[in-house]
Amino acid sequence: MAGQVKVMIDRIIQERSKGDALLASTTQTKLILKGFDPARYDATSPDDPMILARLRQVAAELNVTL
Repeated sequence: MAGQVKVMIDRIIQERSKGDALLASTTQTKLILKGFDPARYDATSPDDPMILARLRQVAAELNVTL
């Protein structure tokens, strides 16, 4: 299913920010520093198992349950 990476990134940002725009921006920056630029992924992005595993690890580091 294509686009799962985008869904996971959006979920991480949503869970961390809880509607706060400043926290959303900070979370996006943290994701970029960890190698996941939210602007690079969309609904048609392929779902690479390595990327999904790394995103789960990043989510755990940020205390987000996926």
